[in-house]
Amino acid sequence: MIEIRHLRTLAALRETGSLAGAAERLHVTQSALSHQIKAVEAHYGCRLFQRKTRPVAFTAAGRRLLNLADELLPTVRAAEWDLAALGGAGTGRLHIAVECHACFEWLMPTMDRYREQWPTVEMDLSTSFSFGPLPALQRGDIDLIVTSDPEEAAGIEYTPLFEYQSLLAVADDHPLAGHPWVAPADLADETLITYPVERHRLDVFRRFLDPAGIQPVATRSAELPVMIMQLVASHRGVTALPEWVLAEYRGRRPLATRRLGREGLWSTLYTAVRTADGHQPYMNAFVDLARETCATSLAGIRPTMGETAPYRAMAGGEGGM
Repeated sequence: MIEIRHLRTLAALRETGSLAGAAERLHVTQSALSHQIKAVEAHYGCRLFQRKTRPVAFTAAGRRLLNLADELLPTVRAAEWDLAALGGAGTGRLHIAVECHACFEWLMPTMDRYREQWPTVEMDLSTSFSFGPLPALQRGDIDLIVTSDPEEAAGIEYTPLFEYQSLLAVADDHPLAGHPWVAPADLADETLITYPVERHRLDVFRRFLDPAGIQPVATRSAELPVMIMQLVASHRGVTALPEWVLAEYRGRRPLATRRLGREGLWSTLYTAVRTADGHQPYMNAFVDLARETCATSLAGIRPTMGETAPYRAMAGGEGGM
């Protein structure tokens, strides 16, 4: 009675946290997904998860099937990729542009794994800090963008990779180190150190300070995380970066990290591709490998909740973190 589609359904339900999100991820209706799950439950006489909980709370039976999904689905997916390659669908080009200064830590291992599994796909990588990536994607100069700021553009679709948390980093003897979390007003007298990116593309401004009408007393920028961390440790300012970046420096610098806001500042990282290419197996394989690599190696990330289907827009952002 248990089929691969059932395992994929439960895995999508775990990743998205809701039936609606799982249905979008799997490109089926929520009703069809509900009937599928009820059929399995009726056959075995047990519930797979508790209804009306967010995120989904799985029963012992549901957890058992999820363990099976974790064992089998990677093998099935690898076989599907192999068949696609043998059938000629594994040949193509994947030129990637990155709008995220902090993404290279997980992107390079992902690309290494990808090259092993898709050796016939031509890969290349460039940073998009010196050119407009969306027009280049539309023209066909590049094939995929990694961004935290999806901008509407004709013929482009965005797929969420994961949600990530940004934290404030301060010197360990800074007054804010004694706070359980920081409010926007706490940064009004601080020098904020960022990557050299327009402020409207930075989450700390766009989604934390600007809505509260708060501005830091000064800003400065540095290209590399190690430079930013040294400036923070030497009391030259404070910074807000993804938790996975800051995790590398815990214990190596006299630093403390605190949540931005009581509930924390969470954002979503996306890939963008041309809608016409979104069905390509080698494109989907890259997204799958990126999610797998990040889930096992990055601190402060979680699966996207309720944003699981590709996002298609009809009109022209750049992401900065």
